[in-house]
Amino acid sequence: MRKVLVLEDEENIRSFVVINLKRAGYQTVEAGTGEDALEAVRANPDIKVALLDIMLPGIDGFEVCRRLRAMDNKIGIIMLTARTQEMDKVTGLMTGADDYVTKPFSPAELTARVDALFRRTGGDEAPLSPDEISDPPFLLNTRNRTLEKNGQRVKLTQVEYSIVKLFMENPGKALSREEILDTVWGKDYFGELKIVDVNIRRLRIKIEDNAQKPTFVNTVWGYGYKWGS
Repeated sequence: MRKVLVLEDEENIRSFVVINLKRAGYQTVEAGTGEDALEAVRANPDIKVALLDIMLPGIDGFEVCRRLRAMDNKIGIIMLTARTQEMDKVTGLMTGADDYVTKPFSPAELTARVDALFRRTGGDEAPLSPDEISDPPFLLNTRNRTLEKNGQRVKLTQVEYSIVKLFMENPGKALSREEILDTVWGKDYFGELKIVDVNIRRLRIKIEDNAQKPTFVNTVWGYGYKWGS
């Protein structure tokens, strides 16, 4: 079971986070204070990821982070904060956090962050969800419409995402420019085929180790492109 600790003193926010994590397939353990959170981790050693609010009654999220890191060096920690000051982000990371999310955040963003961190901390124990396509070093999440390379998010436009999805669903298959255009832009699109080449060029800059010598998106001369060799 993929178990996540949610430490948040505001009940409405905590409920919002818990509901969305459960929808994403996680089991949650809730806490309203730092002291309760530490006790929850002691009672649930199978917790893999902790979401920690910073502003709390009693000990704050930074101190909870320090103590959790001392208790378990492998647990993944994401700080939840309403503040936008750079120092808060730096402080959280310096106390041992792996990531931070600034309120207000979308459910898709939060679950994507948890998904990524869970894989890095203990995700090998969990199978891929039906919403994920894995082709190392890439992982595509079709629920959140995100792509990761070596665990790091790649920022894609919606068109670029759709192209990657088409490729990863058809590994090794040569796809014509016309097929890519119809699938991504729609059969009622009457623009030039050149738009496919332009977007492929931009995509390579983002995902290839060397865009001039691509190894993931390969050209099929006189026809189109294919994913992989």
